[in-house]
Amino acid sequence: MSKIANILFFIVLVNIQMFAQGKYVVPQEISAQGYPAHVELNFENAHGFTYEIFASTDNGKTFTQKGETQATYFLDFVKSTVENQPITYRIVPKGLSVMNKNASKFEVKTTLKNRTDAELLDMVQRYTTRYFFDFAHSDCGMARERSNNPNGDIVTVGGTGFGIMALVAGAERNYFSREKSYGKINQIVTFLEHAERFHGAWAHWYNGNTGKPFSFSKYDDGGDLVETAFMMEGLLTARQYFINGNEAEQNLSKRINQLWRGVEWNWYTNGSDSLYWHWSKNWGWRMKHRIKGFDETLITYVLAASSPTYAIRPEVYHACYPNSTYFKNGKSYYGIQLSLGMEYGGPLFFTHYSFLGLNPKGLNDRYADYWERNRAHVLIHRAYAIDNPKKHTGLGADLWGFTSSDDPMNGYTSHHPGTDDENGTISPTAAISSIPYTPEYSMEVIRHLYYDLGNTTFGKYGFYDAYNPSLVDGQQVVHSYLAIDQGPIAVMIENYQSGLIWKLFAQNEEIQKGLTALGFYYK
Repeated sequence: MSKIANILFFIVLVNIQMFAQGKYVVPQEISAQGYPAHVELNFENAHGFTYEIFASTDNGKTFTQKGETQATYFLDFVKSTVENQPITYRIVPKGLSVMNKNASKFEVKTTLKNRTDAELLDMVQRYTTRYFFDFAHSDCGMARERSNNPNGDIVTVGGTGFGIMALVAGAERNYFSREKSYGKINQIVTFLEHAERFHGAWAHWYNGNTGKPFSFSKYDDGGDLVETAFMMEGLLTARQYFINGNEAEQNLSKRINQLWRGVEWNWYTNGSDSLYWHWSKNWGWRMKHRIKGFDETLITYVLAASSPTYAIRPEVYHACYPNSTYFKNGKSYYGIQLSLGMEYGGPLFFTHYSFLGLNPKGLNDRYADYWERNRAHVLIHRAYAIDNPKKHTGLGADLWGFTSSDDPMNGYTSHHPGTDDENGTISPTAAISSIPYTPEYSMEVIRHLYYDLGNTTFGKYGFYDAYNPSLVDGQQVVHSYLAIDQGPIAVMIENYQSGLIWKLFAQNEEIQKGLTALGFYYK
């Protein structure tokens, strides 16, 4: 046993003996961090003891009980406290009076930050990025598919790709060091190098311990080209971030390049003028799922055309992707014209996933101006919520945004206007991840979710996955986090503020060649 381990063991042993004698166990490493409207308390609680949380705004003269917990953290939402006013907290064992002479041993002080949009956005990005740093699978660094999965070893390929971009941005924001960001991404790359692949493509899910595919469905137990595209979107961003770094970082970029060169994009055409989503060594092309849009899969064609080793012919894109019943639109909704997409544009993740790395500003081809198309999609969702044709509770200018997410009533499902699945459930990722397109309107939602609803909608890794105010108290929120919903929040906030991820992804020379080959251009 190490010296540090011995010391910790001694502290725990002494505390247990004190408790047995009618004394109390002092939680170790107590800390408090103030944010615009809440304080986060952290402390060690290895034995799951119950601690009561008290707060004072008069320098400890009087205390108000804020709650109790058996966890190692507590979020205290403070709506009435003046900015920069000191707050004193005492984290005391249940049953011990907060005014006991020994209670000062459990004390910590902090202040709230100013209620500015800059502080609010930084807080949301910081919390959301934790999902990919603190909650990552410890053995492989990959993002867990969701926080409420009984099989905690399932890790997601696409969600990890989003997470890699979030980790890059987190390093730039000093949420953790560049060295730690490198360490986490290096761990992910090592896993990907040894995980089973299918003509270079990864599966949708893996067992984080073994590197073996975890079946997404009966026939989907092999290569998933779209998930692979989301992963490569993140890896190519990291490649550019580390490409001119120290020796270890440069080596990581080279290893990412080998993974990139190993994806056999053109093999997934199956000798046709289409890209196919899935291939299984057990079932072959059984799923026969052609990748066509307009939806979240555009980035798959961009990367497939950009490959330095296994590029598709441009004809594959033009023959397949636009050849669907939900590609061209041309209608107006609430006076807003939508060039591409299904009725009302579909779920908002269509405007996010491909465009986390691929900058839509000024991006055009023969089919659309993608910035205008995506902005219109977001504005239609907002207008629909304001109109609220189904008369759901709470929807409006400060609560809008429909996408695929968990649902309080129906499990994971797609929410979007004009369908039966639109049941009043709002997914915070929808409006927040749309912030580059509609910053003023997305901020209205963020402020409402945090300042008005924070103690209901906000937790350890940011905003919970789904909220439906039409339901009774206690059933309105799904207290879960999903990697594919968390990633776009962190990445799109960064793109709105600095454009960092867009800039890094664009630095890949292959991407520029691929875009040109497919007929895309910037104006």
